[in-house]
Amino acid sequence: MELKSLIRDIPDFPQPGILFRDITTLLNNPQGLQYTIDRLTEQCQTANLEPDYIVGMESRGFIFAPPLAYQLKAGFVPVRKPGKLPAPIHSVAYELEYGIDRLEIHQDAIAPQAKVLIVDDLLATGGTAKATAELLSQMKAEVIGFAFVIELLGLKGKDRLPDVPLISLVKY
Repeated sequence: MELKSLIRDIPDFPQPGILFRDITTLLNNPQGLQYTIDRLTEQCQTANLEPDYIVGMESRGFIFAPPLAYQLKAGFVPVRKPGKLPAPIHSVAYELEYGIDRLEIHQDAIAPQAKVLIVDDLLATGGTAKATAELLSQMKAEVIGFAFVIELLGLKGKDRLPDVPLISLVKY
């Protein structure tokens, strides 16, 4: 299956000059969604990634991380935007193209030395994935890899991430 054919390009969103890669057309295709989860699972297994936890970032990471956690027999831990988690948290600020944002995780979500795979829909500049890795470092967890559906090669997000296996199914 050619996943690119299921991803819609939307020019000038969210601002002029940006070409947005819209995955809603992939998500609403039952075969495409199943194929995506199956391919992510296969590539993680091929890379011998055996995580204790899969961490997914709000919000589209929540779509792919739980089914991948199920397939790999790992737990799922959400990383959220500020103010969404009720228990004590670790927090990290990170830069966006248009400002600063924060990510949070429950302090007790992951034990020290646990093996963690970070999952999201898209790797662009790497800011969100890098910030998530920093959160896990605060918890003394071991980031064993990253998995993305889409990687935008020209933005070189991979260069900002720790040197661990990186899986991406579609590259632009």
